[in-house]
Amino acid sequence: MRFVVKVGMGMRADPGGATAAGSPPDIDGIRRAAARIAPYIRRTPVLRCRGIDEITGARLFFKCENFQTVGAFKFRGAVNAVFSLEQDEIDRGVATHSSGNHAAALTRAAALRKGRTTVVMPENASAAKRAAVLHYGGDIVPCAPDQHSREQALARIVAEKGCVPIPPFDDYRVIAGQGTAALELLAQAKGLDAVLVPVGGGGLLSGSAIAVSGVSPGTRVFGAEPAAVDDAYRSLRAGCILPVKTTDTIADGLRTTVGELTFPIIQAQVSGILCVEEHEIIAAMRLVWERMKILIEPSAAVPLAAVIRESGTFRGQRVGVILSGGNVDLDALPWK
Repeated sequence: MRFVVKVGMGMRADPGGATAAGSPPDIDGIRRAAARIAPYIRRTPVLRCRGIDEITGARLFFKCENFQTVGAFKFRGAVNAVFSLEQDEIDRGVATHSSGNHAAALTRAAALRKGRTTVVMPENASAAKRAAVLHYGGDIVPCAPDQHSREQALARIVAEKGCVPIPPFDDYRVIAGQGTAALELLAQAKGLDAVLVPVGGGGLLSGSAIAVSGVSPGTRVFGAEPAAVDDAYRSLRAGCILPVKTTDTIADGLRTTVGELTFPIIQAQVSGILCVEEHEIIAAMRLVWERMKILIEPSAAVPLAAVIRESGTFRGQRVGVILSGGNVDLDALPWK
């Protein structure tokens, strides 16, 4: 297992709640986000699977964000950010860069307030996720599949159109919204020993860590990521953000580098990072499909793959696993 020692960061709570440029949200900020988004999101179920429990030796509680609106947890952060905006900001339109789930989530959230969305999407984004953005009425601007190209294209669009940028993870409003998934999980499954969360840019992981530390401080939080894009693991070891070396992973939602706002939260509050290989991700995804009869995408399978790989660590424990999404390109299945 790849563990990272926690480092205290002395984070300050923002009494006004999460904002893009303020301080990181505390547990009260996440609770306020939960109240703000409640009319628009789904309170997703927590499912159990005896067969998977037997394989891992743990008691697993799957928080099914694959059943969330737009098929992913990203809707939580997008709704919190959009409904934090003033009307004149909505009138200018919003913009983001995303490989898919945040793009669809933001487009749908903005539509709830009759706002337009422009999305910078990497050329290797899945066809299913591009189709979802178009379905919800978003405008797509393609770019090269690297972080610099995404951010450069977004900056150009914001300058030209005057749109309000809402990043996919590096925004305290988004982080607070994502943390509501773990807040719900802790209410639905009491006494968890650990919570495992996939990590790409770190919005879900940092929000989950804040929620868990605020509600259940004895519960450990772990990030899980593909070994091919192990930037979160390497960054925590180095004490600074190190970019991804490649985007070559089936877990397309985890191809981004951890963010400048999410990174210090992860440093302070996450117990470790677990890395898994591509074949383990595919096997875990197939296991959920076959045993639980539900559809999840590769990124959502990464935490389960980590539990299976490190079964000795979690054996006998009550473990929450956030299934982050269910948006799969059915024409590109890895076991066809």
